Amino acid sequence: MKFKRLSKPLGATAAVTLLGFVGFQWVFSVPDKPQLISIDDNQQHIDWNCYQAEQTSSSENQSSPIDKQGELNVLVWNIHKQGDQGWQQALQEYSSQSNLMLLQEASLTPELNQWIGEQAWGASYVNAFKAFGVSAGVLNLSDALPIKACAYTALEPWILLPKSALFAQYALSNGQQLGVINLHSINFTFGTKEFQLQINHLSQAVKSHIGPLIIAGDFNTWSETRTKEVRAKMAQLGMHEVHFSVDNRRRFINGLVFDHVFYRDLELNSAMSPKTTASDHNPMLVKFTLQNQH
Repeated sequence: MKFKRLSKPLGATAAVTLLGFVGFQWVFSVPDKPQLISIDDNQQHIDWNCYQAEQTSSSENQSSPIDKQGELNVLVWNIHKQGDQGWQQALQEYSSQSNLMLLQEASLTPELNQWIGEQAWGASYVNAFKAFGVSAGVLNLSDALPIKACAYTALEPWILLPKSALFAQYALSNGQQLGVINLHSINFTFGTKEFQLQINHLSQAVKSHIGPLIIAGDFNTWSETRTKEVRAKMAQLGMHEVHFSVDNRRRFINGLVFDHVFYRDLELNSAMSPKTTASDHNPMLVKFTLQNQH
């Protein structure tokens, strides 16, 4: 009798677990491996892992420099899945000041797709997962598609949904290539093992890159340990941290910021993080000048 009394709650638990699994599968779909979506001239091209521009005359525009006469203005912003009122107006305003936009928590909705097409941006997007059929991940926007771009994902241990990152290389007017990592770091963990693995993996990806490099995004550095680990890894790569004259970056209850911009082999002109109600994160607007101009 004792066994029968125990089997009922066990059966109920199994049923709840099964329903939860089925519900998760119905709401979310996760690719078997990182998936990159490229958008140009309202055309989408889907690659597993990486995109490489073809070196032909027809793709000449794809490898055109993304800076404007040596000036490189960058927007970095967690856009909160475009779930807050006024996101489109804010994105329009920030984009008018930017050559390169690095967005985290972008949701590839019809509205965002339409906006990208209307502005004629070249887009590189990581499909980390889909929720109700709509893709979510990090997004790069620039006048020209990158020379090369590769998608990376890392699974959140608690919620079992991937965080994403994108490593892209863009042509510059001084003949160099700009390396860019757009990162949304793992958040929900007791320790830092998974967080460290994600940062280390991306660091390995850029080790062979020679020349200007930007690593930016939502690092989820809500603890001193995480912050120190990121800064140590950036120092190993020869990166400098951007400090903001107006600093309204989102902060944890202990005062630590989530969002960062690191750079090397570029001249920093100015950096500010203005307030907005169009996301739960405030944007970072950074202006650089290229070194070694012809």
